[in-house]
Amino acid sequence: MDAVIEQIKTLALAEAFPFLLKAMGALVLWFVGRAIINAFRRVLYLTLHKRQFDATLIRYIESLFAGSLTILLLLGILGMMGFETTSFAALLAAAGIAIGTAWSGLLSNFAAGIFLLVLRPFRVGDEISAAGVTGLVQEIGLFATTIDTGDNLRISVGNNRLFGDNIINFSHHAHRRVAIKVPLMHGCDVHGLMRAFLERVGQVDGVQPQPPPSVGVAEFTAQGPVIAIGVSCKPSAAGAVTGGITQAASDVLISTGYVVPPQLAMSDIAKAS
Repeated sequence: MDAVIEQIKTLALAEAFPFLLKAMGALVLWFVGRAIINAFRRVLYLTLHKRQFDATLIRYIESLFAGSLTILLLLGILGMMGFETTSFAALLAAAGIAIGTAWSGLLSNFAAGIFLLVLRPFRVGDEISAAGVTGLVQEIGLFATTIDTGDNLRISVGNNRLFGDNIINFSHHAHRRVAIKVPLMHGCDVHGLMRAFLERVGQVDGVQPQPPPSVGVAEFTAQGPVIAIGVSCKPSAAGAVTGGITQAASDVLISTGYVVPPQLAMSDIAKAS
């Protein structure tokens, strides 16, 4: 019995201890390698940023660079642990083909991401609406684009779905045109109200003088004409300016003594309910 125990101890020292050392070395190599990769990634970012590369392209190159080096680091760790890396690389290539066939959607997302970088329908920081999502673009990744919505939600949209849909870029031009409609009743001083609207909305914060604000009759209804008020502003200020001109139109109606007839107001409430 003692001989068996001695053989087990000898086997443990001969096999387990070297394996434990290799495992500890692999763990150290992983943390050191990741630290080096992150350092190179920061250097790459600073270099590309100094050369004034586009922010979208910088993040894409960073992701590709970090992913490739991480795969090489894993192969190095497996080699240090005693695994045959050449056969593992061949197995990885075969698995990649199989996975690529099964996950064709990921490859289409990858290809769409490249087209998004080349064609540039939008950049990081632009406000867009596509694939049912509206918000600010935070990152164009290898497979998905990250968008922050106005209610502070972060949504990741597959690049293929994004690229295959109509993309509305609200930030492409230097200014954006926003408009509201004000329904009026028959018999009021339409021209006087239009002049008052035009004068008042020009004082709203964020409204640009060029192109100038416009006020006109958009349509006629059974109750009366509908006035359209349009102004220009910076794309990032569209929400605030829309609220500002709405408040300005309300102030004009109140200051001029405009009153909605009770029967008209009740009919609108009935329609709303």
